[in-house]
Amino acid sequence: MKKSIILLLLPLFLFNLSCKKEPEEQPAEPIAVKEWKPEDTRSITGVNAERGLINKTDKATDGYIMFQPSASTKTVLINLDGEVVHEWGHDLNSMQAYLLDNGHLLSLQRDIDFPTFAAGGQAGRIREYDWDGNMLWDFEYATETELIHHDIEPLPNGNILAISYEVIPFEDAVAAGRDPEHTAKAGIWPDKIIEIKPTYPEGGEIVWEWRMWDHIIQDNDSTKANYGVLADNPGKININLHGEGGPPITAEQIEQMKKGSMVTSNATVDNWDSDIVHCNAVSYNADLDQIAVSSPGLGEIFIIDHSISTEEAKGPAGDLLYRWGNPANYGRENEAYPRLHGQHDVKWIPEGHPGEGELMVFNNDIPDPNSKLPNVWAAIMQAKSPDPQVAVGDVGNYSAVYQLKPPLKSDGAYELSDSEPFGPKETSWTYMAPDKYSFYSAFVSGAQRLANGNTLICSGAKGRFFEVTSEGEIVWEYWNPYMDGYKLPDGTASQPTGPFLFGQFRATHFSADYSAFSGKELKAIDPQPEQFVFKMPPPPPPAEQ
Repeated sequence: MKKSIILLLLPLFLFNLSCKKEPEEQPAEPIAVKEWKPEDTRSITGVNAERGLINKTDKATDGYIMFQPSASTKTVLINLDGEVVHEWGHDLNSMQAYLLDNGHLLSLQRDIDFPTFAAGGQAGRIREYDWDGNMLWDFEYATETELIHHDIEPLPNGNILAISYEVIPFEDAVAAGRDPEHTAKAGIWPDKIIEIKPTYPEGGEIVWEWRMWDHIIQDNDSTKANYGVLADNPGKININLHGEGGPPITAEQIEQMKKGSMVTSNATVDNWDSDIVHCNAVSYNADLDQIAVSSPGLGEIFIIDHSISTEEAKGPAGDLLYRWGNPANYGRENEAYPRLHGQHDVKWIPEGHPGEGELMVFNNDIPDPNSKLPNVWAAIMQAKSPDPQVAVGDVGNYSAVYQLKPPLKSDGAYELSDSEPFGPKETSWTYMAPDKYSFYSAFVSGAQRLANGNTLICSGAKGRFFEVTSEGEIVWEYWNPYMDGYKLPDGTASQPTGPFLFGQFRATHFSADYSAFSGKELKAIDPQPEQFVFKMPPPPPPAEQ
């Protein structure tokens, strides 16, 4: 039986077959591609879309898909028929987990109490479970000055990489050359990467650390020690990036957005612009001993060296080895190079997979220069609906998945000319919808290269998972049908996803012979989890005359 729930969302959105002929195989008939007109609309949230298994073909890659149902306290594993074959329960909300080769689940979870950090992707806790859901390890990193968030990465030595905010007070930020007019009163929250050595059954030791704050530069105040020419220092991060904004947010607007689960309960006017880089993915390359990181706040992915010590990471050896996606950040703007816009899920393609050693990234919010509105959040504000139908002439933004080959040299460094940005100038492979507009997720999302060359894509805003061939053919498709309605103790949503009720941060494919499944019986559980059925709220009563 499916749950049927009417959600009354407030008008809060102020902000934001081949035909085969034996014995000869005939070419597949071309698929008609929709031609969009400016007045044609598309659903931004997909809450009324058909859910569950949509399409399964013989070209789908055998295996299982793992994800975290929306607003829930569990992680599920489904087969290609869309049936749940295993689930792990946990008492906290999780939007990201890793299934280790020993069958243990490493889960990044949303701590129920942290006072400072108000931005999506908050976590604060890492927990490890055995196959049966017994908790083996619990690690908390959520204080007034630090918070792990968004993503973790298990390492071959058993340690774990994690992204963490750290607080830089307003006074310290300004003293380092940050423009005070564009600095939040609560200070700024640059990121750092930490390596955690677990201490079972609870706690852990930070055995390595890289701080973004150790590698800043600015070109506004020549009296500061970190003053420099951006183009001459591509390994440094400009402290004054992401400083421009629109009209100041008001407390009333923030309160309205809280009611609609668009922001966290601890968001304030003072910390509204504190999250200046918002790193959301971390990936490790053991052969290079390097770490890739995604920062949508900067519109860049970058690579740092993990082979150096924590002390060395504070100095020049810890500068960025490579960066890609927004060369204007280091004074080398060049329109001939692709740009990243709000990207997620940078990762190296594994050894033995087509494209091995290259990077993949989900480019979320590629702008259409003809859009009438500044962004999709403005369109949601205008629509005041849980299922905004937005004309592509108003917001024509779209998404793509990029595969790119960094210009790696034999010594582990990356080629860079004296004047050009880091390459490549072109992607090695790109997936976009043939009609462009039907594939769009303004936030979350990810992509994973499979061993046969296919790619699993998570279009996260709508909770859509689909597998494509290297030619872009969709061979499997599934839309998340689960939304459990989990709330924090204060009654607020676990993540500020607003009307994106079925949203998914990421989905991961595992081959059927993955070692974690050895000796496990993976058949559809009975009964299957209850699915969530969305119903549009009734229209508001007519205004009194």
